[in-house]
Amino acid sequence: MPRAVVEDNERMSLRIAASAKSKLLRAAMLRNTDLTNFVTQSALREAEAVIAEAEAIQVSERDHLRILTLLENPPKPNAKLRAAIAALPDTL
Repeated sequence: MPRAVVEDNERMSLRIAASAKSKLLRAAMLRNTDLTNFVTQSALREAEAVIAEAEAIQVSERDHLRILTLLENPPKPNAKLRAAIAALPDTL
């Protein structure tokens, strides 16, 4: 997973078109907040949504029931699984 460099200070600089800044300022005023708070809160909401989407696995109800059944009644290990287990190092 890519990692961004985190600076030690609390500043972040970005360049945007004047029309985009005007739109953000208007939205901030409509929310009765300043531009920094508006942009920060909006970006954090989007970041949380992106992270949640990336970390969540969505399955159908049928697949969910199949997973639960397999967890409760796992199949016997086949030859490939036994070979994979044998190939593992002694310490993990």
